[in-house]
Amino acid sequence: MDELPGWLPAWCRDHLGDEPDDVLFRSHQVSVVFGLRLAGGREVVVKARADDGRAGSCVAAQTRLAERGFACARPLTAAVRVGALAVHAEEFRPGGEVLHGDSPDVAVRCAQVFARLMAELAGMSLAPPLPNPPWVRWDHADPGVWPTIDFLDRRDQRLVPQHIVETAERTRRRLLAAGLPCVLGHADFEAQNLRWQGRQVWAVHDWDSLAWQPEAALAGAASGSFASAGPPTLAPIRSSEAFLVAYQHTRGRSFTAPELEIAWAAGLWMAAYNARELALCGGPPTGGNALRAQAAERLHRANA
Repeated sequence: MDELPGWLPAWCRDHLGDEPDDVLFRSHQVSVVFGLRLAGGREVVVKARADDGRAGSCVAAQTRLAERGFACARPLTAAVRVGALAVHAEEFRPGGEVLHGDSPDVAVRCAQVFARLMAELAGMSLAPPLPNPPWVRWDHADPGVWPTIDFLDRRDQRLVPQHIVETAERTRRRLLAAGLPCVLGHADFEAQNLRWQGRQVWAVHDWDSLAWQPEAALAGAASGSFASAGPPTLAPIRSSEAFLVAYQHTRGRSFTAPELEIAWAAGLWMAAYNARELALCGGPPTGGNALRAQAAERLHRANA
């Protein structure tokens, strides 16, 4: 229990009615996540992240989805400010397996889930969760092509291959010219954030990563990232195509030609963002290699 921050036991007592008795797990990515067994035996998850104004809308959307029976953990509290943090608790939803693979068949299965998710979010009236997560924040007002992120910007930018920068510049220009309405959607729809039981999705995680971008852009980002089960990569073009076809079929509407261009541009922007981060942080080159191999065709499809 020594690894818990000092504020957490009292927070659990005040908001959950019980103090932690055991730590089930701890992880730290965008949020710090604690899996806890409370003194009364209940198992919960507490998430804390820098309070940038997004958490309230993200938790509210997740709550409504859970109430409608969507496959996600049910929040147990609203987002609560603790110093500079936004904190909330949700039920512990263990089980299920990661679906590995980037084939068109896997793409279709994932696209059907994403379409159902987006259909549920479409009817919600919530404040946009802004600023958007940086990997889909092509609409930033910062200087240069990338959104300002200190831990990346401090590094040697010469480590980033020029083809990654050029791809980001071209796709960003196309995305900014889109003029499409924004909607609420999941912006980190990766294999590592989904759990399956057989062919049924058991849980979609990472609701901190909701975004406010055009529907076609969110679907396009997911079509490129759905297969990422570890370090981010880029799905094969034919699998991204299968994802977009299945998404439109499940949603019951076809994208216009400009929307399809935006979908391809968004998937490529996100891949460029991820490849830049991996290059700066010494990660595996898989995503950058896929980006180099696919960029010309994807840029053509994006009309970028």
